[in-house]
Amino acid sequence: MGTTFRPYSPDQELLLPPSLNEWLPEGHLAYFISDVVEELDLSAFYARYEGSGRRNSPFDPRMMLKVLIYAYATGVFSSRKIARKLEEDVALRVLAAGNDSGY
Repeated sequence: MGTTFRPYSPDQELLLPPSLNEWLPEGHLAYFISDVVEELDLSAFYARYEGSGRRNSPFDPRMMLKVLIYAYATGVFSSRKIARKLEEDVALRVLAAGNDSGY
């Protein structure tokens, strides 16, 4: 009797977009960092954006802080490497919530 493999269709489109949160195990470092940053007082970061409205849709400081802390905690210090990881690393994609680096 021959071996029966599980179905494998790499070109199959997903019916619904997947939730990236489902791809990380419970208790992952990314969730811990996200929870900690959500508890911080970031009013000083947001204060710099008050006023004139001349800025062109900057990234949310909470997202930036989460991404930087996670990247540094996992040994990624270069901004270019962080930008690349935002496309490749599921944990960073979860923390960035769909925002990419623009590269």
